[in-house]
Amino acid sequence: MNNDIFQIKKLLNTKNGTFTYYSLPEMQKLGYDIDAMPFSIRILLENALRNYDDFSITRENIDTLLNWKPAPSDKDIPFKPARVLMQDFTGVPAVVDIASLRAEIARKGKNPDEINPLIPVDLVIDHSVQVDYFGTEYSYARNIDEEYKRNNERYQFLKWAQQSFSNFSVVPPGMGICHQVNLEYLSKGVIERNGEIFPDTLVGTDSHTPMVNGIGVIAWGVGGIEAEAAILGQPIYFIMPEVIGLKLTGKIPVGSTATDMVLTIAELLRKYGVVGKFVEVFGSGLDNLSVPDRATIGNMSPEFGCTVTYFPIDEKTLEYMRLTNRSEDQIKLVEDYCKSNLLWRTGKEVITYTDIIELDLSTIEPTVSGPKRPQDKILLKNFKETFIDVLHKSFGRKYIKPQEQLTRWFAEGGSAVPITAETQMPPETKIEEKIEDGMKLVSVTVGQEQFMLSDGAVVIAAITSCTNTSNPYVMIGAGLVARKARERGLNVRPWVKTSLAPGSKVVTDYLLKADLLDDFESMKFHIVGYGCTSCIGNSGPLPAHIAKAIDDHELVAASVLSGNRNFEARIHPQVKMNFLMSPMLVVAYAIAGKVDIDLISEPISYDPNLQPVYLKDIWPSDDEIHEVLRSVLSPEQFANNYGTIFEGNEIWQNLKVPDEKIYVWDETSTYIKEAPFFKDLPDNPQPLKDIKNANVLLVLGDSITTDHISPAGSFRDTSDAGKYLVGRGVGKNDFNSYGSRRGHDEVMVRGTFANVRIKNKLAQKEGGYTRYMPSGEEMSIYDAAMRYKATERPLIILAGKEYGSGSSRDWAAKGTFLLGVKAVLAESYERIHRSNLVGMGVLPLQFKPGESAESLGLTGEEQFSISGIANDIRPLKELDITAIKTDGAAIHFKVTARLDSKIEIEYYRNEGILQYVLRQFLEKA
Repeated sequence: MNNDIFQIKKLLNTKNGTFTYYSLPEMQKLGYDIDAMPFSIRILLENALRNYDDFSITRENIDTLLNWKPAPSDKDIPFKPARVLMQDFTGVPAVVDIASLRAEIARKGKNPDEINPLIPVDLVIDHSVQVDYFGTEYSYARNIDEEYKRNNERYQFLKWAQQSFSNFSVVPPGMGICHQVNLEYLSKGVIERNGEIFPDTLVGTDSHTPMVNGIGVIAWGVGGIEAEAAILGQPIYFIMPEVIGLKLTGKIPVGSTATDMVLTIAELLRKYGVVGKFVEVFGSGLDNLSVPDRATIGNMSPEFGCTVTYFPIDEKTLEYMRLTNRSEDQIKLVEDYCKSNLLWRTGKEVITYTDIIELDLSTIEPTVSGPKRPQDKILLKNFKETFIDVLHKSFGRKYIKPQEQLTRWFAEGGSAVPITAETQMPPETKIEEKIEDGMKLVSVTVGQEQFMLSDGAVVIAAITSCTNTSNPYVMIGAGLVARKARERGLNVRPWVKTSLAPGSKVVTDYLLKADLLDDFESMKFHIVGYGCTSCIGNSGPLPAHIAKAIDDHELVAASVLSGNRNFEARIHPQVKMNFLMSPMLVVAYAIAGKVDIDLISEPISYDPNLQPVYLKDIWPSDDEIHEVLRSVLSPEQFANNYGTIFEGNEIWQNLKVPDEKIYVWDETSTYIKEAPFFKDLPDNPQPLKDIKNANVLLVLGDSITTDHISPAGSFRDTSDAGKYLVGRGVGKNDFNSYGSRRGHDEVMVRGTFANVRIKNKLAQKEGGYTRYMPSGEEMSIYDAAMRYKATERPLIILAGKEYGSGSSRDWAAKGTFLLGVKAVLAESYERIHRSNLVGMGVLPLQFKPGESAESLGLTGEEQFSISGIANDIRPLKELDITAIKTDGAAIHFKVTARLDSKIEIEYYRNEGILQYVLRQFLEKA
């Protein structure tokens, strides 16, 4: 058939040759107002025009895009990305699923080679490095050794996939963070394939994929489930987005950074409400932002709640491409294509947006955010008083000035207990708990050294995450803060666990060239690895004496980090307050050692002569930073590092993997196991059924994140997952993390909803507990779910607003499904998790506006029956629910089924998106 239904396919002559492309100016000639459309919608339109097949992408889809209006829409549109980006935590289960599909295809007598990625997939191993060692020259080498020991089996599996699948590449461990590698190397801006050129687009199995929006690439995070479907040729469907214009004017003032800017924007956009929307940046202020500045904003799109934060391609884009060693031919292709196809930003466009939010960059002040949400902005000048307020309101502690506190502590008999020779571990700690109405204070003795730990002590200071390590300005700035502190004789406090984890080796190169790595190391910020580390909870254990002091005396400890996430228990389970800030401020707070300090007016520390040193004394000027930047950044650094990025170290090169096309599953493995979702799949799905007499597994509040739902971080031997591994002969020291075991459903289902900070209103205890209704016993969520499953009792979950915000974790949906949950009823959803629930065959239901579990008088003790599913299910259908209370009284109410499109109904009918794809394949095979 003729896919070019509008006859707009044209030739573009370039110095690289002649290529075909789908011309948006030709569409404009047909009477469509393309140049008034947001750039992001133009790219979606080009995508639909080019991929039109009158089946998965229809004329109706194209008309929906052509008639984009600034008002909300209920029409769904398709998107076929040019490529897919993965990291290893989300990549391993995706590869397990594809390998499992191959296994099922083979069992059904079909050719397993037919199951292959149909578009390029780049997987970057960046989520597995943990900060076990820090503050020493050997930290990096030892951490990467530990990484391979823990993850050898997973890495063999990924290397097998690289050899077995076509269109699949793996960046080995220790090379960088996927989003920074994507920004600096993988992204092309414009792609040429089979003589055709089109915009570079992608989806990624990590929510921070929109970082690459900063270089003009439309991309966003999806669950691994959606990504797998895209890999296998399925379009991603979503509701036509509203596009909010973010108008930037002015320039970031001296003394403020791109980090301060992005934390300001996080608060601004969260207050406005951009969940599920596109944000597109325009205005004169854009001319003052480099691509790394733009990428800092794009990276935190999930924290804003939007799908993308898009920056159209312009001169700044080409300037960055040149710096990062893209070829001149590629740069010229990007320029020629974008200028020919209405995708080049001139700054003179008159675009219709759904709404416009304005920010004058010159008003930005030094900023941090926390203690548990990225959008909770705190001006640096207000940080101390905000900490004092949170300490009182959230933890019931009355703030006492440090000197007064020490005086009272000693007056009331406080004393330190020295280490005994027998223990061979860090010291005993002791506190005389006589300050009942004040902050906790603990005396710690380590050998001959003694120090005081109190609430608000900074125990983790991590320069981490591609959010900021991709931005040379703030990294050079942090190095200069370290240099000036070193020159004044300062150092970090002995209780602070420091780490420097760049997003690519280019960072190390320019820090070495600037002679700043020595300055970082003088402040104990040694390189610990090239990966996400503390930003995703791989902070590693705290030193034993610090951990003991926190646990024994319930200290409210703090972390400071240059990342993008600070949700409860994410950074470290023993750290209750987590604050996001620029790398420069991370160094400063490591030196201060506490967050209850006003860095604007109080000394950060004292030099060896007891002279006060203030933050302004060690803060570099704008000119100093730019002078270093000009002398150290060059395309050669990018060429040298990315020229060998796929090679890996000697350990990677020596990994032995089998040649088989079908993976040989090891029944004894506790890392990799065939997915249970596809085994012996019936040829046709079962008819849809109403849900009857369901019990509630959890009753949850607002802002439940995928960090609360999905297994993440470390876990104990007393947990369900720990007990399972111990039963399989795995020692406690070999547990590794949940993230590393995402390829094994038995471990992961036991860790679902097991977050130590989750608050289930059905349980008295905090953490992964619930009440088993038939007996009234309180037990782990996994144990209760298995009891319900044994009696074939369906389960539902009740939740509040913003259910599923956070990272794009497929196991938040997979684990929910495997626990036997048939539906989730929430006030509102974050985009990715709602989609993932549908992709696993779990029905997302939404309360009517103004209603909630609380307003309806629901406690979770009721039994729920949901009707309207079995007959005439359609997008956004209204369903009826009857909840029977323990006294027999009934509550009747209506909800909306958040199956947002016809294709989502098919996914739900098939109990999942991959089951749908598999059946489609078998039908054609």
